[in-house]
Amino acid sequence: MDLSLAGEKRLLKLNELEELRDDAYESSRLYKEKTKKWHDQHIRNKSFKVGDKVLLFNSRLRWFPGKLKSKWSGLFVISKTTPYGSFELDSESNKFMDNGHRLKHYFCKEEVGVIECIMLDPLDPKPPP
Repeated sequence: MDLSLAGEKRLLKLNELEELRDDAYESSRLYKEKTKKWHDQHIRNKSFKVGDKVLLFNSRLRWFPGKLKSKWSGLFVISKTTPYGSFELDSESNKFMDNGHRLKHYFCKEEVGVIECIMLDPLDPKPPP
């Protein structure tokens, strides 16, 4: 076997391998750009004002806290905002700063706990109003 021919074949294989590696890097770069674009389009901007009631995401829950245990804790009132997305939260006597990504609005109805009772008469054929 000719050594120079074997050397050329080896060099061609190395060049081919390098081209495959470059294609893989380019494919990976394109994939990352597409996923970043998709992610950025699906981010919902949350806007909070001073006085809003919010819940805080509890990231220190155990892996299996229970089926019905909520991951959101407390009822906090926003007392101060910063231009960079962090908020000062006020809970009774505690004040602390936290990131806006861990907050969500707390919506409450004014008539919580009001129960309406309808008495049904078995002899009356018409339904209640």
